Amino acid sequence: MLSWSKGNNTKCASCRPTVNPNCRFIYVTAGWEGSANDLTVLRDALSLPPPEGLRVPEGKYYLVDAGYTTMPGFIAPYRGTRYHLKEHAGHKPTNKRELFNFRHSSLRSKVERAFGILKSRFKILTSQPFFPLRHK
Repeated sequence: MLSWSKGNNTKCASCRPTVNPNCRFIYVTAGWEGSANDLTVLRDALSLPPPEGLRVPEGKYYLVDAGYTTMPGFIAPYRGTRYHLKEHAGHKPTNKRELFNFRHSSLRSKVERAFGILKSRFKILTSQPFFPLRHK
């Protein structure tokens, strides 16, 4: 039973997927409260034993957004540095951090593409449908 609310008395839960470079979903963390801290959810996924837990293949890294921190196996963008591709429009990166963030953002667009593919196949994901919850 879900017991979390968004403040307007509706229940919400989060789903945090992991996508590989081929736009395939390889891991999904689901069921956490919608407002749960990203890093807390990630640490929980890493603490679970296989096959339930998230594993980073040796020598590989996952890109994470600014809600996380860089740690073994996970690379976050530099904070306080231009990041989104739109911010770079017409401007070349001026230093190593901006270049890194530009490339990080470019790669992250693959994640957005994976969601686009999923939403095009399953139209229900393009809206927030209401499903009544039964309380026991």
